[in-house]
This record gives sequence, C-alpha cells and structure tokens, in this order.
Amino acid sequence: MRALMIQGTGSNVGKSLLVAGLCRAAVRRGLSVAPFKPQNMSNNAAVTEDGGEIGRAQALQALACGRPAHTDMNPVLLKPESDLGAQVIVQGHRIATVKARDYAKLKPRLLSPVLESFARLRQSADLVIVEGAGSPAEVNLRSNDIANMGFARAADVPVILVGDIDRGGVIAQIVGTRVVLDAEDAAQIAGFLINRFRGDTRLFDDGYATIEERTGWRGFGVVPYFADAALLPAEDALDLGRAKGSGPLRIAVPILSRIANFDDLDPLAQEPHVTLSLIKPGEAIPGDTDLIILPGTKSTRADLAWLRKQGWDIDILAHVRRGGHVLGICGGYQMLGLAVQDPEGLEGPAGDTPGLGVLDVVTTMQSGKHLSQVKAVHTASGTIFLGYEIHMGETTGAACSRSFAHIAGAPEGAVSSDGRIMGSYLHGMFAEDAFRSAFLRQLGGPTSNLNYRKKVEKTLDDLAEHLEAHCDVDALLATAR
Repeated sequence: MRALMIQGTGSNVGKSLLVAGLCRAAVRRGLSVAPFKPQNMSNNAAVTEDGGEIGRAQALQALACGRPAHTDMNPVLLKPESDLGAQVIVQGHRIATVKARDYAKLKPRLLSPVLESFARLRQSADLVIVEGAGSPAEVNLRSNDIANMGFARAADVPVILVGDIDRGGVIAQIVGTRVVLDAEDAAQIAGFLINRFRGDTRLFDDGYATIEERTGWRGFGVVPYFADAALLPAEDALDLGRAKGSGPLRIAVPILSRIANFDDLDPLAQEPHVTLSLIKPGEAIPGDTDLIILPGTKSTRADLAWLRKQGWDIDILAHVRRGGHVLGICGGYQMLGLAVQDPEGLEGPAGDTPGLGVLDVVTTMQSGKHLSQVKAVHTASGTIFLGYEIHMGETTGAACSRSFAHIAGAPEGAVSSDGRIMGSYLHGMFAEDAFRSAFLRQLGGPTSNLNYRKKVEKTLDDLAEHLEAHCDVDALLATAR
C-alpha cells in the first residue's frame, strides 16, 4: 500500500497528464492503482458513483487506473465563482463559499478529511499516485498547506518534482524550488522529471547534469512533448484552443469567463466532419455557424453580463433569426430562457437577470445542488446516452413540455417549438457515440464513425508507452513507500 506524489514547479506543467500516464503504466504492471489529489481548483468537475463531485483530471486518472471515480480521489475541490471567492467542496459536497482571503482560515480544518480520504484509498490499492497543486515553491502558502509539502510531510509520501522545459528556464524552475524550500521539505523530494521537451533530448544532457549537481536530486528522465494529450479531456481552461477540425459542419462555442465542464466539447473536437470554433473575448461568432453551444458556467448571471459585454447576445439572436441551431448546456441552458431569478443572492446581489429570451423558460436559483449520474433517452432521436447533472437552480416554463431528453420516463430540458433551440442540464452526452452521431445527423452531418471512449483508452496506453520510452518508470515507481 505504497504512495508517491508528483508535484510541479508551477501550475500547468503537465502534472495531471503525467499522473494519468504513470497510473496506466503501473496498472499495466499488474498493480491495483488509485489517483489522489488533496486539493484541486477547477470548474471542470465530474460526478462520482458515490454522488459527489471531483476534479475532471482525477476522473481521467481513475479511468487510467481502470476504477470508478470516487470522492476520496479529490477530497478538497475549489470552484471559483468570481475573482475573489470560490465554492469549497469537501469529500464531494459543498460546505461553504468563501473569499480567497478567508480560505486560509478554513485550511486547518481540511487536513483531517484529506488524510482520511487518503487512508481509505491506500487500503484499497497497491499504489496511490498523488498529484500536487500549483507549486511547493509558493512558500508564502506553506502554512497549513494541504496541497503540496504540507500533505507530503503529513502522509510521509515521497515527491517527484516536475519542471516544464517548454516554458523556458527549467533549470531555474527546479534549482530555484530547491533553494526556497526548507531542509525538511527538500528532503521529501526523491528526484525530478523534465517535461514537454521538443527536439533531441540529448541536447539537454548538460542542463540535466547541472540540475542534479545543484539540487542533489536524481533525475528520472526527460519526457518529450506528447502531442496526443489534446485527445484527452482537459481540466484547465488554459488548455482551450482556438479551433479544432476542418469539417463542413460548423459549431461555435463562446468561451465564457467562468466556463465549466468544457470537456463536454472534446468528442466534438475529434469529429472529422466538424469544425469546432472556440470564440475568444472580443471576437464575433461567425455568421456561417450551424450550431452555437452555450457551455456550462460556474456563475450564470455573471456570465450573462460577460456574454453581453462581448456582443455575443447580438450574434446569437442574429443566428436564431437566420434559422440556426442553439444548444445550451447547464448554465448555458439557463441563459437561453427569459430570466434567471436569484432571490437568495446565491450568485451575487439578490435579484433577476434577463436571459437571452430564445427559450420559453425561467430559472430560479436555489441553494441545493443536483449531483447525479443518469441514463437518458434523447427525445428527438430515441437514442440512449449516459450523462451527469451538476447544477444549482430549477428551470420551468412552456418549453419544458417539449423535453430534450427523458430520465426514467421524466422529461428533462426544453426545446423550442421549431426544434432549433435546445437546453439540457446533462453533461457528458457527446461522449456517447450513438447520441453524438444522431445529434449531428439532425444538423445535416453524416453518420459518425468515431469511437470516442476507445480513442481515449488508446491514448492513455500510448501515454504510458511514451513515459516508458523516455523515463525510468521502474525506478520512479520504486520511490513509493
């Protein structure tokens, strides 16, 4: 029942992907493996079988381990609602919404549930591979830390430090981390990895030796850039690109300021007959778009204001007048209605915000959160698909009499009378091949031949082989204790 931890010299250095690849490599060695991230910050969440929510990266890592996602895999999840505050999810369920400056006061209470979840995972697996958050070099955050060295020391888990050479300055990243850590934290580090190298890795031999000499840590390898990472669900909004694919069916997605669960888009991005355009702030939604998708958001009212600030409301209404299709998912569904009512002030000052008015529904925000995995039937095509709900608020109105789907016979979502404007609370629907193919055919696309889940599984295998080829996986896994 051993464990090791992957920490990074900064955010977005590739920790999540490396953990997924190492999990799959360990599973291929016949080990029972579980992923763990003490604290995550992301609005891209997954719903677990035990009825809670965790970061999307841990759900992917669970898939790499061949086991169901569980709330113990990410016991503390922070979901930013604004630039200053976030929901705090503990062992799958919301306990508070706090300002950033107040979170430090809450942290001392969180180490106990973190260690509790970690202990349960250790009892269920031969090996637990832990992912840090941000960087241990942020020593100003070391007091009451649960994300990096605070956890590693409390649980006595050895650490592998990852630096991202693609950003430049990787020697300073790793050596600098060694310099600012105190002696006991530094002693917890068993070695380092260089990630995202482009070109001939032998050109970095001198730099690699310099890091070993300056830190006293051993290196476990130089990992070249893994281009197929784009085929795996992303967790960080920084990973959202500009346009994907070059097919004749044009789908546009405005990138909301608090976009959530955007991995809904990943299967569409891999469809050969689709061009998925991600619309950045200040850009117009192209007039030749076939379908606009309004994605999920952590704050519907705030992102309605953001959407209007970009002028996207004008683009969407023009698209509707031209006979175009619109799909709103979760918060995007709420935006399509006549109004979003927030009598308790759950998303800011209490009051109502006018919606886009293209779907005859009204949403009322409520403090309870819907969290469930579901099996649904798409009303228009009769196709069965799996999905999940993760939202606050109830949506009612005349358009709900024309459901988007049915769950155990009960209607879900809403559709306009002409069938062109659709809203649903269900995430994950496009990962289902039969549903995605049927949905795209209704827009005039051809039958899809993409097996999305098989492609994800193959990419995880390819990632494991990539790591095996370029770093000493056996030695790295042997550091676990």
